[in-house]
Amino acid sequence: MIAVRIAGIGTAVPEYVVDQSMVRETVARVFGESVAGLDKLLQVFEHEHIVTRRFVRPTSWYGEDHGFAATNEVFAETAVGLGTQAAKKALVGREADVRAIVVASTTGIMTPSVDAALTMSLGLSPHVTRIPIFGLGCAAGVSGLARAAELSRLYGGAPVLFVAVEICSVTFQRSDSSKSNIVGSSIFGDGAAAVLVSADGTGPEIQHGYSTLFPHTEDIMGWDVTDTGLRVRFSRDIPAFVRAHIPGVLVNAYQAWGISAADVGDIIAHPGGAKVLTAYSEATGKPLADFQHAFDILREFGNMSSASVLFVLERWLNDGKPKPRYSIMSALGPGFSAEQLLLS
Repeated sequence: MIAVRIAGIGTAVPEYVVDQSMVRETVARVFGESVAGLDKLLQVFEHEHIVTRRFVRPTSWYGEDHGFAATNEVFAETAVGLGTQAAKKALVGREADVRAIVVASTTGIMTPSVDAALTMSLGLSPHVTRIPIFGLGCAAGVSGLARAAELSRLYGGAPVLFVAVEICSVTFQRSDSSKSNIVGSSIFGDGAAAVLVSADGTGPEIQHGYSTLFPHTEDIMGWDVTDTGLRVRFSRDIPAFVRAHIPGVLVNAYQAWGISAADVGDIIAHPGGAKVLTAYSEATGKPLADFQHAFDILREFGNMSSASVLFVLERWLNDGKPKPRYSIMSALGPGFSAEQLLLS
């Protein structure tokens, strides 16, 4: 099997920096007296796990009425811009070498898709293989990287570009006073990340992916499509689900890969939230300190859906520490699903 490695990585975030008090004020102004017990719901902003986030528009914009068409237009404009910035950092001038592009994005809709727009904005060959991924949410950061590595192996180790870009902020619903919408407004941010993989890369080797879809769990996470846009869906206790199911998922993944838990040094986890990361620590038996990069990304940028785990990967790659023989990337997403990826 051709060894495919990480050849480049880049990230990008929009210009507007917001703190929790700014978003809290906007949410309070939008819902005012119309939501019973709003003060209690707004307590989701009162923690130190997320300090700042990046939005594509100033907070005042989110307090105004916008239809689905208007918010999706903002998604299209900013997703391509941020995706281009991140990709250029990962490519470092290798645009002409790229054989395929994989793009993950679940916070807006484009046809032609985001990958087509990025192919043009980056000046890639019009003949590149294009794979758009929609609907995997946070899990797509791991799944998409696995697909990119598989494509590179299929093409004899040729460079393949993976881009994850999410404009989560435009999905805030002024007409939705549900707990899910308010919780979502307290954790999600905007950002893009890109990874170039190839046989001539000098970073860790991307070995195997492992996907798990849990039956009858569609209610846990996803979008409900409404006249005003994409309305976030949360139910059940995701940290409890991690504790209950991730240990078994990892056992099965290790068996499929022919390794043991003792062989795995680092876990590069998607920072879905502080409680989720704590659950990962408990489920894997790894100390909380091992998830510091994920906690740092969460504190500085919030949850950027599919892009977040790649921000963590970038920090891990650049921290100057010796890398263990095996590490895994791990993320959860709609389905409900879990994605694992083995690095060596």
